[in-house]
Amino acid sequence: MTFNVQITHRCDDGARVQRDLVDVADLGKSVTGAEDIGLTLAEAKALLSELQRLVVEKQIERYVAEQRPCPRCGRCRRLKGHRRVQFRTVFGSIELRSPRLYRCRCEQSAERTFSPLGELLGDHVAPELAYLEAKWASRVSFAAATALMREVLPVAPTTNPESVRQHTYRVARRMESELGEEQTMFVDGCQAEREALPPPDGPLTVGIDGGYVRGREGKSRTEGHFEVIAGKSIRFDGSAKCFAHVHKHDRKSKRRLFELMTSQGFQMNQQVTFLSDGGETVRNLQRYLSPEAEHMLDGFHVTMRLTVLRQTAKGLPEHLPAAASGELLRELERLKWLLWHGNLYRALPLIEQIVEELDSADENGSGGEERTVRKLRRRLVELSAYLEANLEFIPNYSDRYLHGERISTGFVESTVNQVVSKRFVKKQQMRWTAEGAHLLPQVRTRELNGDLDETFRHWYPRFRTDDATDQVAVVS
Repeated sequence: MTFNVQITHRCDDGARVQRDLVDVADLGKSVTGAEDIGLTLAEAKALLSELQRLVVEKQIERYVAEQRPCPRCGRCRRLKGHRRVQFRTVFGSIELRSPRLYRCRCEQSAERTFSPLGELLGDHVAPELAYLEAKWASRVSFAAATALMREVLPVAPTTNPESVRQHTYRVARRMESELGEEQTMFVDGCQAEREALPPPDGPLTVGIDGGYVRGREGKSRTEGHFEVIAGKSIRFDGSAKCFAHVHKHDRKSKRRLFELMTSQGFQMNQQVTFLSDGGETVRNLQRYLSPEAEHMLDGFHVTMRLTVLRQTAKGLPEHLPAAASGELLRELERLKWLLWHGNLYRALPLIEQIVEELDSADENGSGGEERTVRKLRRRLVELSAYLEANLEFIPNYSDRYLHGERISTGFVESTVNQVVSKRFVKKQQMRWTAEGAHLLPQVRTRELNGDLDETFRHWYPRFRTDDATDQVAVVS
């Protein structure tokens, strides 16, 4: 049997109605097996591609005709010439005749001519295609996203990983262009103005950490790693949003975090708890964002350093007095207890005491014994410097834990894995520029936050809206 698919075009213009009947496809279908039932993917792609071409050509023909009259005096604008342009859509690339028109004498403009399609089509990529490319490229590699789209959609044959990458970066750059100016301080108003604000719904908890990405500037594949800062902001009701940026490339890192918090309903009288690993980069990022901010050193990073110390201490020679009696391990346990309760005034002297004991043991040791002692001593000195640098950010972890408050950035570790590792590091052989590693997470975090659709609707008001779908009616 043969199925003939036709399309009818109706152009309503007052009392005049024009109808065009155009053949789209002839489908010869016979049934010899289950694989013959219904449309195949290839048939559906060919049908959609031809249907898209006919619809776009009619739309553009009507749009260009509407642009010929001058909007001020109604006089028909003169035609200068035509050129061929490509418009890339989800259902194929379509070649269009793009006219160039002379502006009317009554129009006030420095340019004598203009292109109606140039103003309409912009970068010549349909918003639906740009959205799908950005969405899938933020989840999987550019090559995998390209293969997926070419498998299920009649996209242009020229679609390749490089074009998908460029289109994704174009979306990210547009997002970046809409970000406000950077500021050193975002605290607004005086205390009286903040007290006049309505009570906030609840506190915010912001965790910040980082992950490393293989850079392209290195001399080899094992060199040139750089850090991508990632974080998550959690509301009192459990809803969360994440963000990411490359510190060395980004010039609006504070603005980025502030806008994220604002999108969650942040106001200046709201309590905010910042947790970080104590690095100088993240410390500077979270300063002066809120007058009610509380800054904390992540308890996980402190515990991790203490665990390394314990494992190193277990490798000390048994004939050393401190190791033989187990006194050193007991002192490290005591150190852990003091830090758990935020007692730095006793923890720091205890570290100095342990270092002095190791110095005396180092004088009597030799060979492997000496190296182990020095390794433990070096790590203790590093821990002491780390604690002193974050002296004001170490709370009583025990008290916070008993009251059900967050004490670690475990939720940020998962965010780093979700934002950075899964797309950039694990099983990925690609090396990145700082710009590329910064732009792609902007799209990826919008997608993870569920804001990518809203971003496109901000640019294109009728993108995936109910008003657009209401115009589709299936005739039975």
